[in-house]
Amino acid sequence: MNYELIILGGGESGVGSAILAKAKGVEVFLSDSGTLKDEHRQTLINYGIDFEEDGHSEERILSASEVIKSPGIPDSAPLMQKIITKGIRVISEIEFAGRYTNARMICITGSNGKTTTASLIYHILKSAGLNVGLGGNIGKSFARQVAEESFDYFVLELSSFQLEGVYDFKADIAVLMNITPDHLDRYDHDMQKYVDAKMRIIRNHKMGDSFIYWMDDPVVTKEIEKLKPASDLYSFTEKNNHRATAYSEDNKMYIQTKGSVFDMELELLALQGMHNLYNSMASGIVAKLLDISDDNLRLALSDFKGVPHRLEKVASVRGVQYINDSKATNVNSCWYALQSMRTKVVLILGGTDKGNDYTEIESLVRQKVRALIFLGKDNSKLHKFFDGMVPDIEDVNSMRDAVDTAYRMAEKGDTVLLSPCCASFDLFQNYEDRGDQFKDCVRRL
Repeated sequence: MNYELIILGGGESGVGSAILAKAKGVEVFLSDSGTLKDEHRQTLINYGIDFEEDGHSEERILSASEVIKSPGIPDSAPLMQKIITKGIRVISEIEFAGRYTNARMICITGSNGKTTTASLIYHILKSAGLNVGLGGNIGKSFARQVAEESFDYFVLELSSFQLEGVYDFKADIAVLMNITPDHLDRYDHDMQKYVDAKMRIIRNHKMGDSFIYWMDDPVVTKEIEKLKPASDLYSFTEKNNHRATAYSEDNKMYIQTKGSVFDMELELLALQGMHNLYNSMASGIVAKLLDISDDNLRLALSDFKGVPHRLEKVASVRGVQYINDSKATNVNSCWYALQSMRTKVVLILGGTDKGNDYTEIESLVRQKVRALIFLGKDNSKLHKFFDGMVPDIEDVNSMRDAVDTAYRMAEKGDTVLLSPCCASFDLFQNYEDRGDQFKDCVRRL
């Protein structure tokens, strides 16, 4: 049987794409090499969508006219190589869902800060009464929301993996927080390939579209000079240099757009720390481009609750603060976390290494870290880099052991920080599972 559309991967995005395809009368078949979650299997059954699990029917898949693949499946996978060789078009959920909505697209990417920024923008827009959905790499499937709901705006967090499969889709407002080395195992350890994927956020941009970026990022500014996007450019930076749209000065944040100036005291921002100031600036620029009032913006920036697993305070036990930063799956995220620490730190690192270069955090580790705990199946690379850098280093292979060891090592006034630098898949289902286990173990101390 010849299926017009094949979906590889039965996670949130795959199931959402299948629901949208069904709703639009597209013949669809979903295939997953693993076992589906019970809720996803039941959803597919409820919608009458044809699917398979625990293996791929290659002949069936290779008869497709188009394939939507899960962001987690690399092009190097054997089945993907066959699909590419056959010349079958491969797209992302984002590309597919974008065909069926006229909502304005506010899209956020970056090596770090994209989840917090996307969540904050969504909070600002929703608080201001806009009819807005949140999706992409966060929350509910974008495709499923297009199928089942009707929004005027979408705030989409987009990973480089999702952007790889974007061709005709366009972000009306594109936000690029930064580009630092990440996922290099996926990109043949070629930084430019990763950069190219990120820059697809401004693919199809034309005059009247908006591009918001961090002007102090040398990688991003070099790409802008090279690509010369037609969009209107808006930048943010730490200090006023008379060129940036958003900046800080005299303990205030300023945003200059359309002849108006928004200002807000830094101490009133819900999100504290330099990296969070950038998140607030980027979000504030989006808000002003959408004509959200100063009062609404000020209120939303002051009452935002933050993102789970991102510098999340868990508890204080015997004078030691425990912080869950499980979402720090790359080195730059850990750098931001360490930079924001005001105490000595017991740092929990480790997991699935993605081609990490730990040099970036070396000086902060030497300066702030009292002890290191390596939580992973293979900690050899961590030992090779960090051995001798701090007095105490211990290996553990469960979250319970990690928290118990941290409890023993930490001194009153210290911070125990889970900021792993690595993906979680060696010992945990995902970074959420890793963070949840950390919080549970801390609360049992």
